[in-house]
Amino acid sequence: MSSRVKEVGIREIPRFDKWIVFSLQHLFAMFGATILVPYLVGLSPAVALLSSGLGTLAYLLITRGQIPAYLGSSFAFIGPIIAATATNGPEGAMVGSFLAGLVYGLVALLIKTSGVNWIMKILPPIVVGPVIIVIGLGLAPVAIDMAMNNPATGTYSSSFFAVAFITLLITILATMFFKGFFSLVPIMFGIIGGYITAIFFGLVDFSPVQEAKWFALPDVIVPFVTYTPVFSWQIVAIMVPIAIVTLAEHIGDQMVLSKVVGKNFIKEPGLHRSILGDGAATVIASLMGGPPNTTYGENIGVLAITRVFSVFVIAGAAVLACTFAFIGKFAAFISTIPTAVMGGVSILLFGVIASSGLRMLIDNEINIGLKRNLIISSVILVIGIGGAFIQVNENVQIPGMALAAIIGIILHQILPEKQESYGKKPMFQAD
Repeated sequence: MSSRVKEVGIREIPRFDKWIVFSLQHLFAMFGATILVPYLVGLSPAVALLSSGLGTLAYLLITRGQIPAYLGSSFAFIGPIIAATATNGPEGAMVGSFLAGLVYGLVALLIKTSGVNWIMKILPPIVVGPVIIVIGLGLAPVAIDMAMNNPATGTYSSSFFAVAFITLLITILATMFFKGFFSLVPIMFGIIGGYITAIFFGLVDFSPVQEAKWFALPDVIVPFVTYTPVFSWQIVAIMVPIAIVTLAEHIGDQMVLSKVVGKNFIKEPGLHRSILGDGAATVIASLMGGPPNTTYGENIGVLAITRVFSVFVIAGAAVLACTFAFIGKFAAFISTIPTAVMGGVSILLFGVIASSGLRMLIDNEINIGLKRNLIISSVILVIGIGGAFIQVNENVQIPGMALAAIIGIILHQILPEKQESYGKKPMFQAD
């Protein structure tokens, strides 16, 4: 690989001052998105930082220190967590996250024993792409509600909408015109710019920061300590099917990361290890009240620009995340961010999620004009975005997002001309 930037290998340990700088870069790249997820679903951002840090360290151990990847909060689980919390509280959502993590472990075991090609047969681009679009567009009402309405009254507020619009504009400008590392953290710039704007609009209350202690334990939710876990088939139906989508996203991230670093991580240390690492990180998060974790595209972007592939740098970012989680004033500061600011960045973020599903169809050169592909994508989109659900019994309901994924998989299996759903480019290749 040729680069004017001195490349730092996977097992190299940079000089201490550079190690700190590189670690902070990785942390900042994922910071905005990682705190946004718990903010949206009513979990603690401090716990999300702690669980992402511990999850990343577990991931590095499971992958034998061979994959430089930082794990952060998964956007795919935002809708399911909100739905699970509404019916069973945050404790129910944690049970669902734990079960989703176990699915990762089961898939890792199957890959270890049977290889990876069977995943492609279940999750072709024509299924995964539209489901990702459903995830992004399904969250659109959440973003608009946060951007337009005053949470205290639940009614339209011109001040909140103005702050959200300015936040969105700053985020867009940062995305379009910032170069190098700064182009990877537009969410952070959007939140900072929106926060300053909100101060001028009088929407920020600094009293929580003034009252908070410098050192404080995060508000963890621990099973059998703060609550007694209760198994629910409804939680299973809401949370577990989303693991199907995040598994496909994980595979895509591993492909891109392999190209950036110049090593085939799907082959060595193996896709089974990276998926198991994702599952372990999600289980760890569920045991302390954090959202499920997943690999981050922003992290891959930092690696591509800095050419610093050291797992010791990734571990440093994880340790810093854990440290920030115990700074009480930091957690209090996050709580003072107005919903309008988060709504502004969410408008772009959720749109990007939906667009990434469209990009998957384009990158794999899926012919959407073919009847089979048109039928599968259309049914998934309408069922998922329309909010269709199946009421199994009084206590069990399969929600739209999960139902869309399940029906998409079934349609792919039963409709003829199955090969047309894979496109001209394979999603991954083991060798």
